[in-house]
Amino acid sequence: MDEYLSNRPLPLRIAVLDSDSGFLTVLVKRLERLECKHRVLDSSIPTGRIASMRLDALIVDFASLGPERWTWLERLCQSPRGFSIVICTGPSTVVERVRALRVGADGWLSKPCHPEELIARVETVVGRRRWPEPLSFEPITVGEMEVRRDLYQAFVRERSLCLTRREYQLVDLLARAGGEVIPRKIIYERLWGFEMPRNDRSVDVFVHKLRRKLECASPQWRYVHTHFGIGYRLAAEPIEIEQAPRELEPVAALTDTPLAA
Repeated sequence: MDEYLSNRPLPLRIAVLDSDSGFLTVLVKRLERLECKHRVLDSSIPTGRIASMRLDALIVDFASLGPERWTWLERLCQSPRGFSIVICTGPSTVVERVRALRVGADGWLSKPCHPEELIARVETVVGRRRWPEPLSFEPITVGEMEVRRDLYQAFVRERSLCLTRREYQLVDLLARAGGEVIPRKIIYERLWGFEMPRNDRSVDVFVHKLRRKLECASPQWRYVHTHFGIGYRLAAEPIEIEQAPRELEPVAALTDTPLAA
């Protein structure tokens, strides 16, 4: 199996606006291998048409847009959109990169670059858009559990689960996804703040710790569900009493420090 294919989020819908035929050939082959739905756009396409597409991300080479690229980008960013914009172009200045981000682009990558690096950048910005930082402090109830963002804690029948900071961040992120599967990569980036090292198991460790506490406090419900090769979701599903988990053997103490890759 290709070393890059593990722990991928769900296939994305990506459009590419680029006139570099060599780069496009390699990038498209990579997208096809990852089973991403993709299309190559012409620079003459109206921004309104792009905004109406059901995209997760748009990759743009500024060199393809000519002298009107800034006007084009500003018009696109001002239109209602549910997708991320990543600029992937040739040499640039700090002023240009900062301007693009302030206009509304989600990321900038300079060529030459490996298509895998570009795709990883796209996955990151799409993940942030799909699971933005919640603004509401309203409690969320899942089964017998209540997640209280104002108290940075979760409760079962008004009893605190005594979660660590990292455990609370995990359950809060999962709870506010509304039952959607969140890829491990995105969980790691939201909890630790940087890209997940290859083969890192920190997310799995903290899911295990959270599961143990939930099973002990609410044994008649199953909360955290694994989607192998993708990530985790939170949804309360009742289980029969005889299926309630047996008492688990103690495990070695684990810290909030990410494990070595």
